[in-house]
Amino acid sequence: MVLPLSPYDPLPPPPEGPDSLVEVAVAELRPTQLCIGLAEIRQRQAEFAAESRKERRRYLRRKPVPLVRARSGTHWMVDRHHRLRSLLEIEPEATAFGYVVLQLPHDHPQLVLEALAERGWLYLHDGRGQGPWPPERLPQSLLELEDDPYRSLVWKLKQERVIAPAPLIPFHEFRWGAWLRSRCLPPFSSLCLGPALPAARALARSAAASRLAGWKG
Repeated sequence: MVLPLSPYDPLPPPPEGPDSLVEVAVAELRPTQLCIGLAEIRQRQAEFAAESRKERRRYLRRKPVPLVRARSGTHWMVDRHHRLRSLLEIEPEATAFGYVVLQLPHDHPQLVLEALAERGWLYLHDGRGQGPWPPERLPQSLLELEDDPYRSLVWKLKQERVIAPAPLIPFHEFRWGAWLRSRCLPPFSSLCLGPALPAARALARSAAASRLAGWKG
């Protein structure tokens, strides 16, 4: 059975012009999901390590993070968890660029989480696909996110252009991962995707997946 992921409001696109972006400390950003795919983390770390700091900042400015900001200035990130978790592991003092998609008039974490949940901007399943868990279970830091091999598998399928990007759909890759979890795949892990890839490619191209955003056939 497909995981019962919630309906969602699409994310607003990034605004035009660099003056509309805010610079934020990556270590202070609050996640809105419980897990990541370790395969993507390792690939992005290799890419960051090959860049100069100037090149890195230029790239991050082109890929701003959609942010929900509480009255006190605390920021909850609604996307880019993989990119910034990768960066944080190799540069603990790193900053990134974001744009505010929702400004809230209060600070209480429970009210913030309720506002996020109303919009479908929380992913509350863990790395084994179990959930949804209460929003209070969300980690405080990107470094606390656990691995979900199905998220890694979907990232690989996107890299191979089997699945098309859908950047304004929150947790797009997790929605694909939830669907693949409902199918039969050989055992695999985030760092050993090979056994599952042939079957996953065929499933992602099948008519059964056609209702998912990003389906290419």
